[in-house]
Amino acid sequence: MDLSAQLTAVASPQRMRIIAELAHEPLHVSELARRVGMSRALLYMHTKKLEEAGFISSELLLSDEGKAMRQLRVEDFHLIVNQETIRQAVETFQALDNEEGAS
Repeated sequence: MDLSAQLTAVASPQRMRIIAELAHEPLHVSELARRVGMSRALLYMHTKKLEEAGFISSELLLSDEGKAMRQLRVEDFHLIVNQETIRQAVETFQALDNEEGAS
């Protein structure tokens, strides 16, 4: 995952709240939606971005009643942003731009 995508994923205050809640314990979607005060549809949009960036993961579990429930958990991550990581990210963007221009 590139730095830009990771920063975009965690730049949202709502997504930071989601990570903060999941840092305490894994939660089912409906419980997490209640805790962060948003609709499940909006929560799915935010959690999709966080999952794509590698900050959270999900799994389907069966309840005692046989209902499929999506459980979310935070993944261990270490994000470093400094001059060197930004320089490397810019070099990657430039290389991708050059490849696209050559096509």
